[in-house]
Order: sequence, then C-alpha cells, then structure tokens
Amino acid sequence: MRSILLHIGNDAGLEARIQAALDLARAFDGHVTCLHSVSYPIFAPGDIYGSALAVSLPAVQEAAAGLRKNVETDLSNEDVKWEWLECSGPVEYRLLERSALSDVIVLGAGDIADEDIGPSRLAGELLARAQTPIFVIPRNLKRLDCSGPALVAWNGSTEASIALRAALPLLQGASSVILASIAESRKRQRFDLPPTEGAEYLSRHGVDCEMVEISQGEGSVTDTLFTLGASRGCTFMVMGAYGHSRLAEMLLGGVTRDALTAPKLPIFLAH
Repeated sequence: MRSILLHIGNDAGLEARIQAALDLARAFDGHVTCLHSVSYPIFAPGDIYGSALAVSLPAVQEAAAGLRKNVETDLSNEDVKWEWLECSGPVEYRLLERSALSDVIVLGAGDIADEDIGPSRLAGELLARAQTPIFVIPRNLKRLDCSGPALVAWNGSTEASIALRAALPLLQGASSVILASIAESRKRQRFDLPPTEGAEYLSRHGVDCEMVEISQGEGSVTDTLFTLGASRGCTFMVMGAYGHSRLAEMLLGGVTRDALTAPKLPIFLAH
C-alpha cells in the first residue's frame, strides 16, 4: 500500500486526511500524491463578454495558490515522499483517472462545505466507479494508527470479501483483528460465506482474528459496529460498500450510507 492518492480540498477535514495519508505512508514506506482539482466558474448565460468570469477567475486562482502554499509548507517538514498534482475540472473525474495506479484513495467524511450533512457525494461516486479502495477519514482524527486493533465488518458478501482482501496489508500490521458479524443481519442475508471463511483466508496470510457475532439491538448496524469498535479500542474499520444498488442505498438508507454519514472511525471501503 505504497501509492497513496490524497484528495486536497479547502474543507474542515483537510488536516485530518493529510495526517492520515502521512501515517499510511510512514507505515508502508509509501508515496503521497496530493491531488488538487480547481473548479473554475462556468460561463454565465447573458454574460456575452465573459466579464463575470474575468472578475472571479483571479480570486479562484489566488485561493488555489494559497492552499497549495500552505499544504506544501506543512509537508516540507515531514519525513514522507510526496508530490503535488494540480489539475482542473470535477474532482471525482480527476481522482478516478489517477486511482488506476494508486493503492488507496484518502478522502474526507464530508464534502467541501463545512455545513454539509449526510454522506460524502465524492466518496459515493468513487466507490461506485473506482477499482481502488478508499479510506474515509473523520474530520476530528488526530492520528491514523495502522498498527492498532482492526475491526472487519463481515456479512459474507462479495463486497465484504473484496474489502477483506484489499485491506490485507493493513490487517497484517494490526495488533489484533476482530471479524464481526451482526446476528440479525446474517440470518436475512443471501450470501453463503460464513465468518469462518473470512477467518481462514486471513489465517492463510498469517493473520489471526477473533470472530465475534453480536446482536443489532435497537440501533442501526453501523451504530452497533462503531460501538463494538470503540469498546475494543479499534483504530480503523474495514467493510464492503454498496451491497445493494446505490439507488436503494440513497432511498432506503443502508449500512454504507450510514457509515459515510458520520463515521466514528476511519473506514477502509472497497466495492
């Protein structure tokens, strides 16, 4: 996990995800690519001379230059290999392009606006399109401890299996691994990969895990998982994403949507 793609944007979660990317790079002797995509103002109908664009363009460029200067100043003091990639256009497209030769994408839990509530649209777009796993970082994270206890959310699905395989380098470095399944959820599922299959896969790669089955209770599946993670001191969680269609997730909720709305742990996701 040495090629780390970091989303740079001027939002409340930037400092947390920069720190997470640096911690990942130190853990795996990795390289961080800081991708900042500038969205320029669109030509306004009726503004035939482009005067509005001419006025706003310098402000956008100045803000982008200021952000780059601040981030590069901070990174220059770190013992991590990094590069800055400046581009333009929709950030999800630019991240998608660069993700092809990246091992993991580091994103924030929310979108650019500080007042945003609900799951990150950017994370949702990349989960649906990219073949690269993403690490969603809570805004208040101070440090990503890659060597701490890890929580794996298991429901026997293809998505859970893919996430487990993608997270193997992380799990091999974790101090302990908990493979957790929700009892009620497991009874209703259509999948035929019990927790023992996931545990056997990990064992073949030298990772011992503790299988835990817990009841959901009155809260959501996500709340149950976060509560378990907190009680065990887990420093990150691994889970598959979008087991249902994205439309169903948006209309009806779903574990992925809940997890992305207000993550209490860094979440490593794959689809």
